[in-house]
Amino acid sequence: MRRLKFSLSLTAVIALLALVVGVVAARATSAAAGGSGGGNGGAAAGRRVDVIIKASNSSFWQTMLAGADAAQRDYGLVVSKFGPTSETDVGEQVNLVEGSIGRNVDAIVIAPNSSTALDNVIDRARKAGIKVIVTDTQVTTTHDGFIGTDNEKAAEQAGRRMCELVAKAGKSTGNVLIESSVAGVQVLQDRERGFRTGMRACPGLKISGPRFNGNDVNAAANQVNDVITADPNLVGVFGANNTSGVGAARAINDNKAGDRIAVVSFDTDPQQVAALANGSIDTLVVQNPYFFGYQGVLEAGASAAGTHAPPNLDPGAVLADQANMNEPDIRELLIPPTSKAK
Repeated sequence: MRRLKFSLSLTAVIALLALVVGVVAARATSAAAGGSGGGNGGAAAGRRVDVIIKASNSSFWQTMLAGADAAQRDYGLVVSKFGPTSETDVGEQVNLVEGSIGRNVDAIVIAPNSSTALDNVIDRARKAGIKVIVTDTQVTTTHDGFIGTDNEKAAEQAGRRMCELVAKAGKSTGNVLIESSVAGVQVLQDRERGFRTGMRACPGLKISGPRFNGNDVNAAANQVNDVITADPNLVGVFGANNTSGVGAARAINDNKAGDRIAVVSFDTDPQQVAALANGSIDTLVVQNPYFFGYQGVLEAGASAAGTHAPPNLDPGAVLADQANMNEPDIRELLIPPTSKAK
C-alpha cells in the first residue's frame, strides 16, 4: 500500500462539532488557510484560547499555529499563540500554562513536550475551570480531549516501507538504524515500537538503536555519519522525527550513500521535503499539524461553551515519496501554511 489514508474526514469531523455548537462548518485543510472569515462561533464566539506548541522555531508546529489562526477567523474565537524555542524545554511549557492560568483564559490547546511533567499544571488549569485540549502527545492526567496521530500505526507503515525499499535494492540482510531525538518521549517510543513491528516483514534485517540526538540536527548528522563509517552492512535509517530525518539526509549526502542506504523519516519540514525531492530521503511519514491546530481550537471553544469534545481524534498519516509528492493532496501536506508564536 503506497500510503495510509486519513482515518477520518477532516471536514466531516468539523461539521459534526460545528453543528453541536451551532455554527457553520468550515474547511480545515491547508488549502483553506485563509479561512472563511465568517467569525460566527455561536456560543463559542469570543472565547479566549491559548495555543501552546512544542517549539516555536519548528515549521511543523508553525503549521499547527496556522490551523489555529484559521479556526480563530472562522469561529470568532480569540487565540493567543505561544511556545518554547526547543522541544526539550519542558519547564518553559509549564511556565506558559501557568501564564494562561494567571490570565484566566477559557481554554488551552497544548502539544506537550512531556507525557508526565505537565500533569500537575494541567490539573491546576482544569481546577481553575480552564478546558485543556491535548494534541500530538498524550499526557497521563485527565484532559478534555486529545487530537493526534496514532504514531504506532503510522510507524508500522514506515517499517513496512523500509522493508520494501531494501528489497527493491536487492538486499535481504543488513542493519537498519533508528535515529531518534529524546529518550522517554511517548510519541517517539510509539514510533519505535511501530517501526519494529513493521520491520517484522523482513526478518533478515537487524535493527540497531535508537540513538538520541537531543533534537539537534548536527548531532543527528554526526551520529548517522559515524554509523555509516563503522557499519558497511547498514542498509537503512529510520528518522523518528524531523531533526533526525534532516540529520540522516545530511549524512547520506555527505557520504554519497543514497543509492545503498534507504531513509524513511517522520514529519515534513522544508529541509525534509527538499531531501525527499533530491533522493536523500526515500519516504516521509506525513502528519497533519494544521488539523491539530484547527480542530484543537474548535474543540477548545466548544468545550468552553459546554460541549464535550471527542476523547480521541486521529487525523491519520500518509506516506509521501517521489512518486506521489507532487499530487495536489500530498503537496498540500508537504508545503502547508505556517504562522508564528508570540
